[in-house]
Amino acid sequence: MKNRSLRDLLFNEPSKRQQQLEEQRICCGTSRWIKELSSLANVVVGQCASILLVEPGELQRHFEEGATESAKHHLKYARNLLEYCCFQALSVATARVPGHLSDKDFGRLTFDMMLAWEAPGASDTPSVKVDVESTVGLSAFARIAPAIPVVADIVTVHRQFEALTASTGGRLPFPLYDKYLGELDKSMKAMKRLAAPALVSSLNLDKEELVIDIDGITITQPVLQHVGISTWPGRLTLTDRGLYFEKVGAVSYDKPKKFDLSVDLKHVIKPDWTGPWGLRLFDKAILYKSDAMQEPISFEFPELRCHARRDYWLNIIREVALAHNFVRKFHLGGAHQTEVQAKAVLGIVRLCATRALVHLLPLRPELLLTFSLANQLPGGDLVLEALADRICKGELGALVVRDEVDVKHQAAAGPVIASFSGSNKPLSGAFVSKEEGIPIGEVLVGNMNNLEKAILNSRIYSKKVEVAQTTIEGVKLDDLGKKLAAMKGLLEPLIACGLRLQGIAAWKDPYQTITFLLVSTYIIYRNWLGYVLPTMLALCVGYVLRSRHFRRASKLHEIVVPPPPKQSAIEQLSDLQRTFTQLEGSIQTANITLLKLYTLFINELPEATDQAIWIISGLAVGLAWIPFRIIFLVLFLDFFTRQHNLRRESTERFIQRLREWWHSIPVVPIRFAEPKCKTQ
Repeated sequence: MKNRSLRDLLFNEPSKRQQQLEEQRICCGTSRWIKELSSLANVVVGQCASILLVEPGELQRHFEEGATESAKHHLKYARNLLEYCCFQALSVATARVPGHLSDKDFGRLTFDMMLAWEAPGASDTPSVKVDVESTVGLSAFARIAPAIPVVADIVTVHRQFEALTASTGGRLPFPLYDKYLGELDKSMKAMKRLAAPALVSSLNLDKEELVIDIDGITITQPVLQHVGISTWPGRLTLTDRGLYFEKVGAVSYDKPKKFDLSVDLKHVIKPDWTGPWGLRLFDKAILYKSDAMQEPISFEFPELRCHARRDYWLNIIREVALAHNFVRKFHLGGAHQTEVQAKAVLGIVRLCATRALVHLLPLRPELLLTFSLANQLPGGDLVLEALADRICKGELGALVVRDEVDVKHQAAAGPVIASFSGSNKPLSGAFVSKEEGIPIGEVLVGNMNNLEKAILNSRIYSKKVEVAQTTIEGVKLDDLGKKLAAMKGLLEPLIACGLRLQGIAAWKDPYQTITFLLVSTYIIYRNWLGYVLPTMLALCVGYVLRSRHFRRASKLHEIVVPPPPKQSAIEQLSDLQRTFTQLEGSIQTANITLLKLYTLFINELPEATDQAIWIISGLAVGLAWIPFRIIFLVLFLDFFTRQHNLRRESTERFIQRLREWWHSIPVVPIRFAEPKCKTQ
């Protein structure tokens, strides 16, 4: 297959030969029903058979010939057969039907496919009746919709459904679905109009470069470029390869400046605050910088009430950059690179359609964009690897308009028969997988491919993360006193352990202290310290298992901490000021300690420096010749016997002399350098 540009893949008009094929499909009819299917499923299969120019019985026979035994199990048979017929028909209809998004019959058929998918068996639904009040759920939409590349992507389909049904209780009615298809059609046509020479002739785009969106055309809504304290109004254009900014000139736009997103320049794209004279006043801008730039640039999108305009551009620019990162990471090129860019562009089309449908930008627009979502999902790297594998194995999948086929030959033999005669290849021209199932496009009938499995695992883990984040939101406290009280309560076991060791070191209970010292000394002397940490970890595991056993009946376990003392706002501010004062004092003490060490090392006080040299030399010799366990044992016994009556006086005298010696060391003066004046 010859390589085609992205514009050709997305906006290719049907040929006369394809139109003739559609006329032949309309004339073809069928009346045979399959006993294993429900009434609605039989109607849908009949329509699929008409599209494919075969009888339903032929579809059933070829399904049974290609499907595995597990796919033909009586509990799965009806749904797998229905999926097979639907995916085969959609792989042809989406590539051959002109303007299928605006075709009401196409929209009704695909919606009926979802309805039939929810109740495919003969015993599921007794009636064929389907009205405007019928709705479909997430599972049906997530299975059928990705077979229509513009409608949904297999990575973002669940988030797309949630965005569409946010106001309908998690069910998708036909009027909303039909309106969504209409908005998709409008978005596609609007993107196609952006390629008009009057708009992009000044950009000098490459022949295959596709314009995605343009902003700043009207005088009332310009895009402002900020570089340092300088600001220029202009027009911003995003293509599938880069970003262009054109300053407003006296008569027309100045020469455009290109920011190439297709090259690995470590692009940074994030929200930014802007304002006049460099002040940070308005959160309505995008900061962009790369290795090719000396200083970052901000693009501001002025609007009165919110920053939805900025958020939209932030996400679509990121999506294009992430798509090119994906191409570089997996070394894709040619037709495969075109496939990746098409996925990114179609994600932006769906975002625009959703925004037009609900009249505002979704709360998290990045969730509707394939590569942005995959980079945020838990296990998203595995999703991207599976996606790259599917692209590399396929023949550009369903996004590519395939080479025209001999219509007369297909009309005579039937596309399904032709596809399974001899080579057993799927009708859609997609890759042939070695996995169990019938591969059609990006899906496997009767099984899940690696990409679907990676997405499923990611969604399962995402739900766990969402539940965990919900619990975190529930324990966030808005009061400093409560936060400190909670921390003190949570650290109570460690505090109690520290107090216990402090009591042992103070010889409050001599028998307890002696027992502790004897046991610890024996462990250290026998060099068993290496077993202490594993023993502690084993005790932790035992504690967890014990807690699980005794708390199994409890559905919710809470940690109860003592409440903080009641304080007024002034008292809380006073405590906060005291805390900052203590922090400031700690920093000051640390600075003085560092300066005293500088004094010792630069020989500013020779007597103290000589003493430090002797101490360090003695430590070096001791560490070199004495076994570590002996040194550790001596230090351990020294620490826990300081408070004994026999050593208390001498220890206090030694600490006093050490403190006096430390206080006698002067500090090196410190001076801040004068700021350098910039040369004109």
